[in-house]
Amino acid sequence: MPPFPLPPRLRRAAWGLAGVMAVALAFGAWGLWRVVAPAGEDVQARLQASETAREGLEARVDDLSQQVATLGRSDQISRDANLDLQRTLAERDEEIAGLRADVAFYERLVGATAQRRGLSVHAIRFEPMGDTAWHFTSTLTQNLNRGAVSRGVLRVAIEGTRDGKREVLSWALLRQDEGAPGVAYSFKYFQQVEDDIFLPEGFEPVRVRVQLQPESGRALEQGFTWADATRGSPPNAETGAEADTGAAPEPG
Repeated sequence: MPPFPLPPRLRRAAWGLAGVMAVALAFGAWGLWRVVAPAGEDVQARLQASETAREGLEARVDDLSQQVATLGRSDQISRDANLDLQRTLAERDEEIAGLRADVAFYERLVGATAQRRGLSVHAIRFEPMGDTAWHFTSTLTQNLNRGAVSRGVLRVAIEGTRDGKREVLSWALLRQDEGAPGVAYSFKYFQQVEDDIFLPEGFEPVRVRVQLQPESGRALEQGFTWADATRGSPPNAETGAEADTGAAPEPG
């Protein structure tokens, strides 16, 4: 059965209401889009700006890290150069001190006011070569007979203790050879002679005795503490009976 027909007036009112509701819905949708769409665009813009800023910060951090690394390398290079310079200056100071000591030595030996002395041991120095081996260098001098040549042999003996007992090691024991000859010398004013010795295990050296036997005349013996002999030129030495120089005119 067909529905009851609306009167024309009510039908026109219903259509008008429907139109108003449609317009209201359309306006509401447009307003919602206006509210939401700009917000979405703003968020996207902010995200993009944040990403750009982050990339900029990372680039800045990388740049600063590179600068720090460069400065660190430059600082290390400067430190190494400074250490090299200090070592060079220390070596030069040591060299100058050695040259001054040599000049003073020559002045005392051959200068116009030098004290005349016969054959003597100016200094002796021992340097370790291993557990028991030592190398010594001894400086011999004489300026009593100028122009004359002193000749002879040098031997060393060392006093010390082993197992709590005093012991003296002769040249033969130090050289580990019963027939070991002495170290020959021949000079006008000074000469350095050197050789090697061997100390037995457990031996504690205390004093060094340097024995000079000229070709003619009496022997000479001088003593040095082991501490001085291993430190370098001693400030003073224990001097025994001074030998005749045993000097002979220089050939020719």
